[in-house]
Parts: sequence; C-alpha cells; structure tokens
Amino acid sequence: MSTILNFKRLQYLPNLPRYWPRGLIGCCLAALLFLSGCAIPRVRAEDRLFLSLSADFVDTYALSSSALDGVPVGGLSAITYDIQRDRYYALSDDRGRFGPPRFYVLRVEFDATEPQRPRIGSVEIESVTLLKDAQGNPYEADQLDPEGIALTPLRTLLIASEGSAAANTEPLIGEYDLEIGQLQRQFQIPDRYLPDRDDGPNAGQTKGVQENLSFEALAINASSGASGLFEPYRLFVATEAPLLQDLDPEPDIPLKNRFLHYYVDQYQSTLLSEHLYPMDFAPSGAVLNGLSEILVVDQSGHFLGLERAFGLQEFSIKLYQLATGGATDISAIATLKGSLDSINPIQKQLLLNFSDLDRPLDNFEGMTLGPRLSDGSQSLILVSDNNFEQDGQTELLVLRLTDVSD
Repeated sequence: MSTILNFKRLQYLPNLPRYWPRGLIGCCLAALLFLSGCAIPRVRAEDRLFLSLSADFVDTYALSSSALDGVPVGGLSAITYDIQRDRYYALSDDRGRFGPPRFYVLRVEFDATEPQRPRIGSVEIESVTLLKDAQGNPYEADQLDPEGIALTPLRTLLIASEGSAAANTEPLIGEYDLEIGQLQRQFQIPDRYLPDRDDGPNAGQTKGVQENLSFEALAINASSGASGLFEPYRLFVATEAPLLQDLDPEPDIPLKNRFLHYYVDQYQSTLLSEHLYPMDFAPSGAVLNGLSEILVVDQSGHFLGLERAFGLQEFSIKLYQLATGGATDISAIATLKGSLDSINPIQKQLLLNFSDLDRPLDNFEGMTLGPRLSDGSQSLILVSDNNFEQDGQTELLVLRLTDVSD
C-alpha cells in the first residue's frame, strides 16, 4: 500500500463521519503525516543511483621478489581471477628492462581456521608465460607495455598495452592465448588515441594518449552462457589520464579521461561508445594522478574504479563505485577541453579512501573479484607494482565487499 497522502481525496473519504470536529480531523492528519514521515526515510537521488556497498580491509601478503625462470618477479600492474582453476593471472608491465613482457600464474591459499577472520595462508607463483606477437616472436624492448588484463569466456586473455610515442609504439588492445601467450587478434583503436609525430623542426605530439598514461584499466562483462555455449560480451578500457587534445592547461579544471565500451563476439569487435570519466583533483604536491583500474560489479552498469596519485605525500589511493547509466556518448567529440555542461559524465561515489586503513600504502594498480571468503563475503583482491625498485614491495591486499542493504 502506498504511504503517499493525497490531501484532496482525504477530504471526501466515504467512511469518515461527517459529524467529526474539524479539529479532530486536523489532529488525525498531523498524526498520519508524522507516522508516515517516521516510516519512510528520505532517499537521495545519489542513493538510488549506486549500489549499497561497503569495502573493508581483510588482510595483506608480501610476495617474494626472487627470480623465476631467470627474470625477477615484479612490476605487477594487473590481476584477474580464474574461478574454474582457482588461479590468478598477474601481468608484469616490464617493457624489457629486466625481462620480456609476461604474466604469472599465482595460487593463493586462504587460511580457513578462523571463518570470521579470513587470512591469506600462502601464495605460490606456479609459472610464468612470455607474451608474443602474432608471429609467435617475443616482443622486443619497448614494443609492449602491458597494463590491463581480463580472462574471457573463451579462456583467452585480453591485455591492454600503453604503447610509447617516444619508442614509436602504438597502444594496443589484444587477445592472447592463455597457454602460450601468443597474440590472436587486435581490437581497433580510434585514430584520436594514436599519437602523432612531426618529423620536422617542430617535432612533437599534438594528439593521442600521453606517454606512460595510456590504457591502464581494462575489464569485461561476460556471462558463462547456456550449456557452455559462447555468448558475446562487453569490454571496457579506460585511459589513465586525458588524451593530449583533451588536456586543459588550467590546473583548476579536473582531468577528463575517456572510457571505451566494446561489444565483442567470436569473430569481431565493435566500439559502441565512449564516456567521460572525471578524475578527482590530485593531492597537493602530486606528480602522478591517474585511473589505474576498473572492474565490473554487475550487469547494470556498475563498476569499481581505482584512482592513484603519487607525490610529496607518497601514495594516495581511493576506491570508487561507478555508475555509467545515463553517461553521454562522447565518441563524436574531438576535444574535451573547456566547459562540458552538456555532457553527463560517469557518476562516482567514494567507497574507500585507503588513507583510512591506517597502514603504509603501496603502488596498487590492479584488482579483481576473488573467491568467496570463509565468512561467505565477496573478496576483492588488489596487487601492487614495485616498479622493480630495490625497496619496492609486491603486495596482495584483500578487501571484503559487502552489500549493506541486506
């Protein structure tokens, strides 16, 4: 029954005695309004837009940096979970400094002795697979800068590479064989993302992704299909920072990243739309501020977004819930400079400020939904990139995702 009161109808309720004093009727109205106001809390539009999620710290685990097959374990910039095998694929963004581009297979065991206090018991690096080009050759130095990874329903890996204008290497979104690491197909990237180079006396870049600030975040939205049959899925890729032609010179204007939406089937892919992802302002003294990862939460356009800044105050990391429903398609807009009042951006809601965890922060760049924890809650696994620095640490961090509306 609706609790919204209609005053005009209430004046002519057939069962209301005509001889009731008007004062009594007024008291009844006041009582009804009071009771209905107590029963129904005021709901903000923002609350209806987002899911009722909370994220809480569970545990952390430092990985060994010892070498595997002759190359050091490190530079882990992305991670994805294989629920069928209960394994993780962790991507190293090594461009050839210490070894070729590669991914690792991790086995993570949780200690279930205390169900109400889940802990990581052990992490084993089982194997490493080198990434290869379409001809099966290992990539040369600076030819691939892998930063995003996801496992597809066909049990292949989607990998996003930042590329490098300085090395004359274009960004790439590719599908790789899970077993041998060979490139199977590439996704078409719009020309506006490709850096241009002028070989004349005024050599320089005027458009495209910025150096080392390109495709950092990648996620897919896929179902398992019926009876094991393949079903098309959605692929989402986001830039770490604005395209050069989208970059505002004024420091008081927030950074404007682009968020791409592909439709993928077994034979081809189609770019359906692009959306504006508005970055938060960087903390004072930051020299790096970017979107490092995105993750699909449900089938209704909800995501998680991981923003990371670094500078004089060390790392600042924030986890946001994203809502893409209603976001404007900006694929036909050549530049995002200036005022964009007519554009609806992706909506954001802060889910967790890592500074509130009261613990040292590492360079977290990748995240994935992991298995259910022993208490039945959903795990969120993050991995840090040590940048192969001597005092850097490769760390797994576990958060608990909870639906607080239950």
